[in-house]
Amino acid sequence: MSFVPTEKIWMNGKLINWAEAKIHVLSHVVHYGSSVFEGIRCYNTKQGPAVFRLQAHTERLFNSAKIYRMEVPYTQEQIDKAIIETIQVNKLEECYIRPIIYRGYDHLGVDPTGCPIDVAIAVYKWGKYLQNSTACVSSWMRIAPNTMPAMSKCGANYMNSQLIKLEALSHGYGEGIALDVSGYVSEGSGENIFIVRDSALITPPYAASILPGITRNTVIAIAQEMGLKVIEENIPREALYVADEVFFTGTAAEISPVTHIDKIKIGCGEVGKTTRTLVERFRKVVTAEDPEKLHWLTFLNQR
Repeated sequence: MSFVPTEKIWMNGKLINWAEAKIHVLSHVVHYGSSVFEGIRCYNTKQGPAVFRLQAHTERLFNSAKIYRMEVPYTQEQIDKAIIETIQVNKLEECYIRPIIYRGYDHLGVDPTGCPIDVAIAVYKWGKYLQNSTACVSSWMRIAPNTMPAMSKCGANYMNSQLIKLEALSHGYGEGIALDVSGYVSEGSGENIFIVRDSALITPPYAASILPGITRNTVIAIAQEMGLKVIEENIPREALYVADEVFFTGTAAEISPVTHIDKIKIGCGEVGKTTRTLVERFRKVVTAEDPEKLHWLTFLNQR
């Protein structure tokens, strides 16, 4: 889906026009993928627009930067404030938020020393991410431990994700599922994954080269509050086919059911009861209808 431009983008402490938010073609990030970023959502609630788990996202953003030895010239609190300011100046009640930290223009070479650390924040409208509920197991495996840091949400990592996604789309599936180097289920191209078996939720551990998903963490928390058992363990590929239910989680994907994998029907081939219940509970949380989870929301009208 193409962009619908908003008015302003925050770049290095200044709000500039959307069309003027540009970088030099010789910026380090263009040639070496040296960026870390986040995906965050702002939801329209009865209490006004609210950003979901803002502090958790900015903390992960800064952790990603730390792993890549990127000294961010702003504090987490300053980035939180800039995100809120960018949403407000663009007069959006609901939007997707993309903060990015990247190595900018100075010189080229694998050694990035001396390249400035630039920061930008864009906000724009974005609806449902996964429209097709089918998936396939990709021939491309997830990056191996000690090769690239899977715990960092780094731009370079997403070349692996693109291969997984493009392969899936070329075969008519909505998404791809990557295995780790040991042959266990890792995650989707841009989402964590859960299976439901005998009323328990099972999801791969961090050792499976997964991103520490904030929506994943949210689902684990609300599932446990609902009395569901949650297990983090290695999942063999064949367990996908015999699961009662399968679903993806992510900021863009939210909670997205998977009804068929490799053309094999999952459960009854429809959205399962547990997935549907979690979707309903998640929706109440992000729209401020759950009073016990208001601390996960940063309301714009309270800033």
